[in-house]
Amino acid sequence: MDSRPVTVAQDPGSTLITEYSEDQLLATAIQYDEAALGELYDRYEVKIYSYIFRRTGEQSLAEDLTAQVFLKMLEAIRNRKAWNSSFSGWLYRIAHNLVIDYYRQRSHHVHVSLDDEPLLPADDQNLVQGLEMKLDAERLRAAISRLTDEQAEVISLRFLEGYSISEVAEMMNKTEGSIKALQYRAVATLRQFLQYEELD
Repeated sequence: MDSRPVTVAQDPGSTLITEYSEDQLLATAIQYDEAALGELYDRYEVKIYSYIFRRTGEQSLAEDLTAQVFLKMLEAIRNRKAWNSSFSGWLYRIAHNLVIDYYRQRSHHVHVSLDDEPLLPADDQNLVQGLEMKLDAERLRAAISRLTDEQAEVISLRFLEGYSISEVAEMMNKTEGSIKALQYRAVATLRQFLQYEELD
């Protein structure tokens, strides 16, 4: 019996799925390829979760809505109703719409329970700073939720997620000029909301 190790012939042109460009990955995912769909999930899950968490402030809610984003992605691919231009913009749009729907179904703003936050520092000064940061984040989320849908999306993508004007324009299928105008109006409106709160 031959005891030499068996080698599997490999196509010299083949590439690991993790090395695919986004265009290659999307072309494969459209065919409902499990490996490609899994890789898309791996590439975008943390970004989508982060986007939703920054808008809601609730870990379990962000996890649930993130799962819904990827379920909607699978349904759209299955029904051949997927993205037309930017895939990442399409995913963020799904996430944005789920957050908006969630807030519309609630009669009051989401508040982070300080009792549920295990990561507060132990010493008093850091404790106070930690609480102030959490309250500031709550105020910002509440103010963002009062913007128009498009303004809230621009603010979230630009300042919470760190995308450039051109990237946001591609994601939202708008011109850079219209993104700049939306951003300007959104920042001005946010400033008014936050100043009005301070006066109160």
